[in-house]
Formats: sequence, C-alpha cells, structure tokens
Amino acid sequence: MPLGKNLTILYAIAAMTLALTGAAAQGAPLRIGILPDADSLPFLAAESEDLFAAEGVPVKLIRFQNPVERDAAFQAGAVDGVIGDTLAAALAVQGGFPVKITSLTDGRYGIVASPTSGAQSLADLAGKPIGISLNSIIHYAVDTYMTQAGVPADKISVLPVPKMPVRLEMVLGGQTAAAGLPEPLLTVAQLRGARLLVSSDDNGLGAGVLMFSAQAVQERRTDIEKMYKAYWKAAQRLNANPDSYRPLLASQAGFSAEAAAAWRFVVYKKPRLPSDADMERAFAWMRSKGLLKISIVPASLLDGGPISGW
Repeated sequence: MPLGKNLTILYAIAAMTLALTGAAAQGAPLRIGILPDADSLPFLAAESEDLFAAEGVPVKLIRFQNPVERDAAFQAGAVDGVIGDTLAAALAVQGGFPVKITSLTDGRYGIVASPTSGAQSLADLAGKPIGISLNSIIHYAVDTYMTQAGVPADKISVLPVPKMPVRLEMVLGGQTAAAGLPEPLLTVAQLRGARLLVSSDDNGLGAGVLMFSAQAVQERRTDIEKMYKAYWKAAQRLNANPDSYRPLLASQAGFSAEAAAAWRFVVYKKPRLPSDADMERAFAWMRSKGLLKISIVPASLLDGGPISGW
C-alpha cells in the first residue's frame, strides 16, 4: 500500500502507545488482524473449530476490509500482529515501528486480462495499462511477473486503482487491459470472463507474511508458538478436505457465494520463514521505486522462534 512521509510520526506514536499500554496484559487475547483472503482461512478454521482454545491460547481475530484499515490498527497498537507482506514490514521499520516477521503465509494473487483485451500472455500486455494498487505487493508482483516474461521496464504500464472492487469492474469492463488482484477477486474475475495469465501458485514471490510488533514477539512468544500449532492443525485439515470448508468461505472469510463455490483452494504449507533472497529482491524493487531509503538486513526482520523445533 502507498505510505506517505507522515507515517513516520504515526509509527512513533504507535510505538509509544505500545510501551505505555503493554501489549501482553496477563490473560489478554492475542489479537491478529486479517483480511478476507486465502491467507486468513487457516486462522478462521482454527477459530471456528476451537483449535486455539485446545492449544491453550486466547486468540481474537480482528477482521479488516482493506490493508489501510489493518495497517492503521497495527500502528496504533490495536492488534498485536497482522497478515501482511515484506514490503509493509520494511516500511514499518523504516518509519520507526519495529516489527518481526514470524512466517510466510499462503495466499494467492495474480494478473488477469480483460475479456475484451485479447491478451493471451503477459507479453501481450506490453505497453497496455494494468490496474494495480500503487507501491503495494500487487504492484511488486505485476512488475516482477512482467519482467520475468521478458517485457522491458519501459513497456510495463501500470494504472493506479487503489480500490480493489473498482479495479475488478474496470478490468471486466475493458477500461484497463489487465489487473493485478488478490483472492477472492481473482476468482470472481475469472468467473466473469477475465483470463488468468499468472498467479502466485505458479510463481510465488515469498512476500506474504505474518508479522507481529517486536514487543508482542518478545512478551508473548509462547502464545504465538501455541497459535502457530493451532494454525498448522487447521491448515492440515483444510488440505485434507478442502470442499468441506466452502461454507466457511462465505460465512467467515467474506467470499461471495459465487466465489466460494468456484474457488480453487490453496495448498497450505507448514509455517516457514521467507528466504533472504526473496526479501532482498523485494527490498531492491522498493529502492528502485524510491520507497526504501535505509539498509535492512533480512535477518533483522525475522524471528523464527515461534515456529522452531517442530
């Protein structure tokens, strides 16, 4: 998501708020911010099947409709952790809000071509507008996938359309040749005639992550470890019998009935950390866009303690 310079002040205020209020009050639930997407489904399944309680950890899932609301809550200390991405983590640290990435997540996003564009491949989109959210993981994915397809940088034409539902309607209506979208909008676009050209199933960027404030990791490490155990149990159940969870997509994950019926489930992997190489690639892209102005060593953002020893 785009972040202005004024967020440096926001991050500083958030850090002070966390220090004063104490993120790890005795017996308080571990608060995790989620979005209506594939990354969140194991958390929702664990909640609905009481797997967090079985591990002895109180978890409260805070649902957000967009990354702007989620990030504002994270910065203000209203949640302990969020499903986000490496780019957001780096920007948080740059802004003075210390965070730790504790694992990758398994979401899905990709590029769809408009039903009227005639594009059969990414190469066909050279010089044509692709709807994105500027300076976001979607923007990073579009640039990366187009470059990998051999499209020169000066032929990658992006069109900022921040609101995802508007972006969906624009690509379906032919107002943009293609669009970068996450689930469930990626599925909806295909159901309505858009052509899927690439998705993170084919080429994951290792950028979708679960991250916590550094204070929460320090003070609630045991709770985060228990949370991950419940998460992995839920993920294994999803992998074993995905169709039984379609009702959950509509009732809890915010999928439309149309998308819930047609959605192709992600195969969830055991929680693991992103690679240094994937993080360095993301940082290099951020620097090329003028977004990242400090040097960050990947290891400084990572804390694999809660998923170690499995």
